[in-house]
Amino acid sequence: MNKLLTWSLLALAPLAVFAAGETIAVIPKGTTHSYWKSVESGARKAGAELGVEIIWKGALKEDDRASQIAIVQQFVSSGVSAIVLAPLDDTALRAPVKSANDRGIPVVIYDSALKGEPGKDFASFVATNNRVGGEIAGTELARLLGGRGKVVLLRYLEGSASTTEREEGFLSVMKKNPGISVIVDNRYAGATISSAQDAALNLIDKIREADGIFCPNESPTQGMILALRQTGLAGKKKFVGFDTSDFLLAALEKGDVQGLVAQNPVRMGYLGVVTAVKKVRGEKIEANIDTGCVLVTKENRSSAEVKAVLGN
Repeated sequence: MNKLLTWSLLALAPLAVFAAGETIAVIPKGTTHSYWKSVESGARKAGAELGVEIIWKGALKEDDRASQIAIVQQFVSSGVSAIVLAPLDDTALRAPVKSANDRGIPVVIYDSALKGEPGKDFASFVATNNRVGGEIAGTELARLLGGRGKVVLLRYLEGSASTTEREEGFLSVMKKNPGISVIVDNRYAGATISSAQDAALNLIDKIREADGIFCPNESPTQGMILALRQTGLAGKKKFVGFDTSDFLLAALEKGDVQGLVAQNPVRMGYLGVVTAVKKVRGEKIEANIDTGCVLVTKENRSSAEVKAVLGN
């Protein structure tokens, strides 16, 4: 067999695999943070139970919109059975999703919203109720502060629908507490722990002035903790974050953060794939699926409710 023919057959191999059975492409926002590894484990568990192939692929960083668009387009061209997508941008990913729909490939959106109507513009939306998650965080921080003090909000990334909802939910609670003033609410951490740490250090004078802090997902929460440790402020501010990596749970035990809003990423990945497979098989699905969230503190860390979410 000549080399040209060999390479041609290798190039066609993925298409042959996709055509042989149901293949679900699962696309995270990024592949670095532990949160996405938990989503992947849930997705693969569902795939094994349902007898479908799971193809997991995402951009390295959570601000690489161009790479995520290209990945969606690649899977559309390859002819997968369905796509399960956590969009990096609630607007930029609309066109690639429409392209999938036009090709008869159902798309389940998970984790972070896409502009459009679930059940119409895409098959379903599987996620935490992010506004409620932000409200839970705000309520806990207000309790820790006794309803009085100054607060810093370090936002995540512009265009990220999930964290924007959390930030707005948090701010809605702050507005209900007239004794609390938000002294920073317009600064962004960026997509990585390193950029979040830098952003927090750039805000250190405001953080020194503040009594409380909120960060809306894993990377800004960890970056903020590292900045507080670096400046000797760890444990000296009331701090509520989001997500529950091993690092964040250890910081909770140490007292560097007093509360973490825990999502259920394993359940999210699992239900995202289950919903996609049901759609492919012509079964009825729900347009919106809430995967739940819970406040984790040092005091309730060992409770049955928290263990059920954290999986340990």
